Amino acid sequence: MSHFYRNILLIVLLLSSNIIWAADNVMENPKSKNSISVGVMLPLHNVDGDGRRMIEYYRGLLMACDQLKSEGFHIDIHSWNVPVDADVKQTLLDSYANKCDLIFGPLYSKQVKPLSEFCKAYNIKLVIPFSITGNDVAYNTNIYQVYQDNARVNASTINAYIERFSESHPVFIDCNDSTSRKGDFTSSLRKILDAKKISYNITNLKSSDESFVKAFSRSKQNVVILNSDHYKELSLAITKLDRMSSLYPGFVVSMFGYTEWLIYANYDFNNFCRYDTYIPTVFYHNPYSAATTSLEKSYRGWFNEEMQPAQPRFAITGYDHAQYFIRGIAKFGSKFVGSKSQNVYSSLQTPLCFEKIGKGGYVNTSFMLIHYLYNHSIESLAY
Repeated sequence: MSHFYRNILLIVLLLSSNIIWAADNVMENPKSKNSISVGVMLPLHNVDGDGRRMIEYYRGLLMACDQLKSEGFHIDIHSWNVPVDADVKQTLLDSYANKCDLIFGPLYSKQVKPLSEFCKAYNIKLVIPFSITGNDVAYNTNIYQVYQDNARVNASTINAYIERFSESHPVFIDCNDSTSRKGDFTSSLRKILDAKKISYNITNLKSSDESFVKAFSRSKQNVVILNSDHYKELSLAITKLDRMSSLYPGFVVSMFGYTEWLIYANYDFNNFCRYDTYIPTVFYHNPYSAATTSLEKSYRGWFNEEMQPAQPRFAITGYDHAQYFIRGIAKFGSKFVGSKSQNVYSSLQTPLCFEKIGKGGYVNTSFMLIHYLYNHSIESLAY
């Protein structure tokens, strides 16, 4: 890592004022095909969790730019600290802001409207990387909204389930979890199964062994769906399935889980493989990937610390986002809209694929199933 980058990161970590820097020492003027001006408007500070997470996201973005620069890209990065109480309109007065081809941000919903209107006025692509409220994307063609709300993810999950398991036998297990937030999903899935005349059974973790086994089919693959994503209930369900397999061998059982289960994968890996588990998600941090471990090693070398153990990893998210958009804009210019046919980058963790919303902007529709196989391998099934 060059002294230039180290000095920039020191500024990012220590200052709360606007931060402006360039990945190359001079602006390319006029711009070559591979010359991109990138803006970052996020809380880049060390005051609270938001700031620390966004610092890590930004670090990943820097690492992506360093990699792209080694391939001949010319990238100017202009970064501003935009905390929760900032007036983003003041940030936009900076003379560098309207020179960006692409801006990543903001983190806070109240900053979206002024920033998106600014980007529309100057024809700048605005990538909103994290969860926000509001629906500005429906009216602004310059917005690329990465975050997918629960309704969209649930719809993708149900579609994937029906596509893959229409000939299987669903078994819903009531986990008696009063704090569960998965009732909407299981209810919606059951309605679709009813509409398609796919029969299913419902049982309970507290059911007797004799009653529990009656919910399963001897002639079909059984797909188990819990109505809870919590670890305690998952552990109880696996214990219940283990007991059933011991008392009544011969059933073919798979499990269809939740994104939250990825958090448990380190210590439930064998169980996931034994029960042929499928986990729906919009990201996957694969600790067994050589490319992922290489990036994590580089991160340690750059910053002398590990990435935060979050799902997803913020640094890898920033890396993927920068690679995806910078490569796309470099190849397709203003015509880049992030469609599946324009994808020129294979993500490490956070795949992206955008669809246009009516007369508005673009929303991410990327979705996959992470499949833990009987042979202790893992495959990612993209949709």
